[in-house]
Amino acid sequence: MTDRPVQHRTLVRVLLAVLLASGLVLGIWAAFFPLGFYESFPGFGRHWVSADGPYNQHLVRDVGNLFLALSVVTGVALAAATSMLVRATAAAWTVFSLLHFAYHLRHLDVYDGVDAAGNVVSLGSMLVVAVVLLLVAGPSAADTDRAATATGTDAPAT
Repeated sequence: MTDRPVQHRTLVRVLLAVLLASGLVLGIWAAFFPLGFYESFPGFGRHWVSADGPYNQHLVRDVGNLFLALSVVTGVALAAATSMLVRATAAAWTVFSLLHFAYHLRHLDVYDGVDAAGNVVSLGSMLVVAVVLLLVAGPSAADTDRAATATGTDAPAT
């Protein structure tokens, strides 16, 4: 293995599992049942996607496919649990979650108070999970080697 195992292994695995479960549920629902996703996401009688514009099967399926692609990478990161892979996965989820969250923060006017709060809490939570994962994944062996080279010290054994 060219990358040492991540620190905080249990927390990292829990955070990866949360992202994986979320990605699979959303991905399967949107990719394979796009109209149902559009009409009834997030469920429980709420309608967050349909409130934001007309149905577009292509875009809903693409969102599902994106979540499934993130899920594949997340599953591999969960299985391998190396710093570099976990950090790359966390960075991808962070970029996606930050931009998704920012969009919805600017468009809360299409929702009532409960749905607006639900959007902020659910999307903000996913962003927090991704950022915490990025922070606890630890430096990769390459980072450690670069730091050791820069300071003239030996890198710790992996």
